[in-house]
Amino acid sequence: MAYEAEVLSPLQARAAELNARLRDAHPSQILRAAIEEYGRDGRLALVSSFGAESAVLLHLASEIDPSIPVLFLDTGQHFGQTLDYRKQLAAKLGLTDVRDLRPAYSDLAVQDPSADLYKRDTDACCNIRKVLPLDRALQDFDAWITGRKRFQSASRLSLPVVEIGEGKLKFNPLANWSKTEVDAYAKEHALPAHPLVQFGYPSIGCWPCTHPVEEGEDSRSGRWQGQDKTECGIHVTRAEPPSNDGVGGDI
Repeated sequence: MAYEAEVLSPLQARAAELNARLRDAHPSQILRAAIEEYGRDGRLALVSSFGAESAVLLHLASEIDPSIPVLFLDTGQHFGQTLDYRKQLAAKLGLTDVRDLRPAYSDLAVQDPSADLYKRDTDACCNIRKVLPLDRALQDFDAWITGRKRFQSASRLSLPVVEIGEGKLKFNPLANWSKTEVDAYAKEHALPAHPLVQFGYPSIGCWPCTHPVEEGEDSRSGRWQGQDKTECGIHVTRAEPPSNDGVGGDI
């Protein structure tokens, strides 16, 4: 029985081509390739949580182009330490275009007026505070960069260096690096750690859904503890592309 070869769209073909070329490259080479192709006319953004390991990717990017747009999801539920760290690290690295993405007032008013939606529906809370604000912001870009790594969780073990996310090229420059390599880079460049790391937080998100973990546990096991949930929704494949309905938000 004959099978028809899968026909790739131009974007899928480009992602496959870039992934094949860059899958064994150093993170700085991957970043440089992304910035050279998509960053020169403002079509590329770097998405950062300013979390436990964010300094490494941000430093690598700042060494190549400190003016790259950096998108930070200011959910309104962050630890105060995260907000302080975001300001201090951006200043230290000389990042000149860090953009705070906030949930739309209309979404909060309708779905989470008491700021306690996380108690009833964590997926819905992540959707209005993270997924929708990022979807709106990414409409202005053709490609984006994340700091995800394979060692972070079982769900990320097959993470490619280049993939497609929300209809755009998505670069994961640190996908190949081990925890040891990430830590060694941070030490070599004297990068400041997120202040909560020393208290047992290897992965840091919003305060209601982030807990410290025991030594030897999965680094993301403190996120949405006690639930099957392992991702906020940003890096989960969705059946339909994000709506371009122009719903407002303070970003």
